[in-house]
Amino acid sequence: MDPLDIVWKNFFDGHSNFNTLQQKINYPVDIYETDKGLRFELAVVGLEKSDLDITVDGDTLRISHEKAEEVEQKNYIQRGIAKRSFDLAWKVASKFNLNKLVAEMDKGLLIVDVPYTESKEPKKITIK
Repeated sequence: MDPLDIVWKNFFDGHSNFNTLQQKINYPVDIYETDKGLRFELAVVGLEKSDLDITVDGDTLRISHEKAEEVEQKNYIQRGIAKRSFDLAWKVASKFNLNKLVAEMDKGLLIVDVPYTESKEPKKITIK
């Protein structure tokens, strides 16, 4: 299996090696592999840390935001900024350790780094 199969969804094959839990992503997300693991970058301009929810359930990473209702009605001249809720989830391969992920905000990006799982070399057992 090509390493990029872990993160790239094959849009023409619903049974590819890596799939988002939703069939269509309508949110700006970059996912790529680094020398330290897997990196997710989400554009979250205008959101605070407290506006985001990151959860791990087994091999699933979920990142979500629930948009608050607009109380004040605005008379827009032009409206081009998409302010919407999102609920994104990905099944992540076991070679990445979701329990040790680190998340940070930087210049309007949510950056989530998921390190590789430590090497699973055989352990030598001494008989007493």
